[in-house]
Amino acid sequence: MKTVTCIDDLRQLAKARVPRAFFDYADRGSYSEQTIAANSRDLSAITFRQRVMVDVSDRDLSTPILGETASLPLIHGPTGLEGMQHGDGEILAARACQDAGIPFCLSTMSICSIEDVVAAVAKPFWFQLYVMRDRGFARSLIERAAAARCNALVLTADLQIMGQRHRDIKNGMTVPPQIRLANLVDIATKPRWALSVLRGRRKTFGNLAGHVKGAEGVNTLAQWIAGQFDPSLSWDDMAWVRSLWPGRLVVKGILDPDDARQAVACGADAIVVSNHGGRQLDGAPSSIAVLPRIVDAVGDQTEVMFDGGIRTGQDMARALALGARSCMAGKAFLYGLGAGGQAGVAKVIEILRKELDVTMALTGVRRIAEVDRRILFS
Repeated sequence: MKTVTCIDDLRQLAKARVPRAFFDYADRGSYSEQTIAANSRDLSAITFRQRVMVDVSDRDLSTPILGETASLPLIHGPTGLEGMQHGDGEILAARACQDAGIPFCLSTMSICSIEDVVAAVAKPFWFQLYVMRDRGFARSLIERAAAARCNALVLTADLQIMGQRHRDIKNGMTVPPQIRLANLVDIATKPRWALSVLRGRRKTFGNLAGHVKGAEGVNTLAQWIAGQFDPSLSWDDMAWVRSLWPGRLVVKGILDPDDARQAVACGADAIVVSNHGGRQLDGAPSSIAVLPRIVDAVGDQTEVMFDGGIRTGQDMARALALGARSCMAGKAFLYGLGAGGQAGVAKVIEILRKELDVTMALTGVRRIAEVDRRILFS
């Protein structure tokens, strides 16, 4: 891997190495992409209060996340199709995260299945759940996650229907790729990617294989997915999930204080302030814009996690200063995976760790618990 100093370097490498349809799937948002732009813009608008002549030796970035110590306040958020950024992508990402001492969350829409990942890694991981129309299938996913000893279940609440992602439609994005001239030409220029995917365990959604009739057919599978996201999803369904899941329950997709309070009332051990990476309701506020009022709404009743635009350690510090206990990243990890497989994911963690460490030192703090509004310039 050539000299890489920041997440954008990994993004550029991934763009060169991953076919356009899968890179755009990871990189872009819905509709006119106002919200994905706001995530980045609003984070970068927050400035720091630089401090000098403060003893910042012996810094420690470790912090508890859902009761377990992580080496830094970072979580690999649930991202679909990691195995289409690099063969066996979910396994490679999980290994890199576990080596680094941070949580990894597997998506329902992963290429490698729950069972594939648990057989290939040494420690438990988190699992993200979509509650679809077929409640029997949702129940089976919860049972499979419990059998795999997943140590947290992340219920994604903001995908009752899918926001339209123009790039996916224009690119003809399917899993696996359909055999079309444009796709063949693109893939032919990405031999490293093609070899990794050909060697991978699976070429389609592993958690659906054997559970969805006709899942081997691209069109049938795409139609099933489009028809399975459920607009009737309600807080009663969260209560149902809570009754089935014996471990830690995280609710992801919270942008409103009232919803935050309701999630706590329904038994959430943590909530994730998230706008789905700007991939759902375009025109929704940035995650960082609503974070403070959500933190104020729930107080110490639950852990508040942040997701939405994390590209630097400085972004992490901004979210922590405004009340988040930890941060999820999605796109950054996909860039790392596309750029360099497991080593690329490890590089993402290394970059974010170093940037957060320097930011803490230059704002005069040595512990994650000390990162609060005092480090911000106002």
